[in-house]
Amino acid sequence: MIQAHLPFTLEPDSPVKILAVDDDPQVLQLLVTAVESFGFECETAGDGVAALKKLQTGNYSLVITDLTMPRMDGMTLLRKAKNLYPRLDIIVVTGYAEKFSYTDVIKAGACDFIAKPFNIDELEAKLHRALREQNMVRKLEQLSMRDALTGLFNRRGFEVKLEEEVPRAHRQNYPLYVIIIDMDKFKTYNDEFGHQAGDRALQAIGRLLLRNTRDNVDWCCRPGGDEFAIIIPYTDDHQAMAVAQRILEQYRQHPFGETTLSIGLASFHRHPQYTMGEDIEHLLVRADQAMYRSKQAGGDRISCDPSFTTANCPLT
Repeated sequence: MIQAHLPFTLEPDSPVKILAVDDDPQVLQLLVTAVESFGFECETAGDGVAALKKLQTGNYSLVITDLTMPRMDGMTLLRKAKNLYPRLDIIVVTGYAEKFSYTDVIKAGACDFIAKPFNIDELEAKLHRALREQNMVRKLEQLSMRDALTGLFNRRGFEVKLEEEVPRAHRQNYPLYVIIIDMDKFKTYNDEFGHQAGDRALQAIGRLLLRNTRDNVDWCCRPGGDEFAIIIPYTDDHQAMAVAQRILEQYRQHPFGETTLSIGLASFHRHPQYTMGEDIEHLLVRADQAMYRSKQAGGDRISCDPSFTTANCPLT
């Protein structure tokens, strides 16, 4: 299901952007100068209320916040921000006279603290440590979302990409399609030629999908077994159908034994009476049903969700 607030994520080439929060303009200027000298981008907010507004519109790598501020203090900001964005790292700047201790801010969700007056070298070291840990977590997550055999996204990766791409398509009002592909007679091929041959067939299909889709736009997945899936945004009925046809025709030229492909194609539609998660589930059900119609008709063909016109989606 879709979460109310997706976690902060950074693509490998995303710039590091830090939000500095303090009601003292001189401290803010010092933080901006220091952070930019480290090679990072830095934006500012004068208190917790302004910071929360900034967090709604920007993808920040990390927040540095003072504790004592008007309207909303740093501890309230810390708690609210961690509730809304659980994976956002926050470093708290504390003074010796503060009513909150180091233990208090860590328990509230801060990743680290810096005592006032802070040292620039200490600030740089703590920023780099927090960012290194973020990179390690991101790499581990990427590994956990990849299928070891084909290199495509696995079931978890497929679900994560759907939860990212479908709401974005709805927000920005562009079409999105899902293609479900299942190998026909794969078990027979596996039994006859062995699991290593079956693995080579699955790897070949993975390469076939990647050759016929756009890098970093379309998302190729292997949810499990001999089933594959593609998420295709920024396109239309004809272009989505063309992707499916190319895959089917190219596989026909180099099949593995008597195996064929059954392909189902469906487009996303938003229904206000359902949650976004329910609409995503409905999209997958419709794509699966289309694939099973291909399989029941003998395989080696494409079937589409009824939202496609007959002209756009012939049985191939």
